[in-house]
Amino acid sequence: MNMEERLSRIAHIDLDSFFVSVERLLNPDLVGKPVIVGGTSSRGVVCSASYEARKFGVHSAMPTAQAAKLCPSAVFVWSGPSEYHKYSRMVTDIILSKIPVVEKASIDEFYLDLTGMDKYFPVFPYLLDLKKQIRLETGLPISFALASNKLISKIATNEAKPDGEIEIPAGTEQAYLAPMPIGKIPGCGQKTIALLQEKGITKIEQLTKAGPATLERWLGKWGLDLYRKSIGEDNSEVTPFHEQKSISSEETFGEDTNDVAFLEKEIARLAEKIGFELRQEGKLAGCVAIKLRYDNFETITRQQVIDHSQSDLVFIRRAKELFRNAYNPNRKVRLIGVRLSQLDTDVLQMNLFENPEEEKNLFSAIDDIKSQFGKQSLFRAGSQQTDTDKSKKTSDPLWINRNAKPKE
Repeated sequence: MNMEERLSRIAHIDLDSFFVSVERLLNPDLVGKPVIVGGTSSRGVVCSASYEARKFGVHSAMPTAQAAKLCPSAVFVWSGPSEYHKYSRMVTDIILSKIPVVEKASIDEFYLDLTGMDKYFPVFPYLLDLKKQIRLETGLPISFALASNKLISKIATNEAKPDGEIEIPAGTEQAYLAPMPIGKIPGCGQKTIALLQEKGITKIEQLTKAGPATLERWLGKWGLDLYRKSIGEDNSEVTPFHEQKSISSEETFGEDTNDVAFLEKEIARLAEKIGFELRQEGKLAGCVAIKLRYDNFETITRQQVIDHSQSDLVFIRRAKELFRNAYNPNRKVRLIGVRLSQLDTDVLQMNLFENPEEEKNLFSAIDDIKSQFGKQSLFRAGSQQTDTDKSKKTSDPLWINRNAKPKE
């Protein structure tokens, strides 16, 4: 194998203003207008802003109240996670059908490893055709860059926006980065920028000239990493995307039962169990299903599509609703199960616009305890209490298993 065959060919694809683009597909009247995607409550956050809104200083993660002041003419929209995940899956399916090694970095970003493919055909034109196909089949605009590693392709894609494409030939990485501001390097935040500016460094080429020893003295280990990035080095691999279809759990009882309270308790326990597993995987679920097997082995399933979520409360509520609508109380059950499907990456950060921040913090705290002490260390009273307990309680507090010990 010669050097040319071993040359890495890594592309980065970014769906331009993805959330705004989806909203404009749903409502073409938004085209050309300043659009802000996000919640409009007092605690809402900007998820995405159109280029027309960005001209006023609006950007992602900004409080929507502040965005409204900066751009009074903006149109605020939020169609819900399901629409965004639907379009993301459409693009994912197209890319996976054309490229063998794909990493889905987020709902609107992908890394493609095309190393060796140029042995059979020109890679850049192939990517152009892929871009056209995505635009034709989904209506979504994209930008992409082709380079020798993930770092350069990521930076170059940002420079190619909107709706652009670029190739950075191997060997030209350092020269390409040299004139750029240091803030263009991923991970170079405001504190690092401020410190370097105090040292008189504003451009990447100045960063390179400072050298690894000096940067390490200023910034510690991050300084060495920053130096490697300044000369265009990046050895990180494209991690293949494997779509997990579902997460499920079921229980076969020692004795068949038609005790509704007991069955609902089991549903809550199973939903909470797989909800924890879902969050550990950094995923969201867009569909909840239950499975019932009666004493004669007849099996029925029911499912309901939901806005993508990580919330145990959502999963338990939907699963119980499905059970109540499907169950025949005159028959005994030998097995019950709960399944979460239509999984996607936790790209909407715990559905900022659906769940209160307090709920997000609560789940994080619960999961930390479970990770340290085990899955049975903390659970909802509603998934464990007996009929006697239920008569004493009107809410669904958390119970602590006092016998739980830290995991070795």
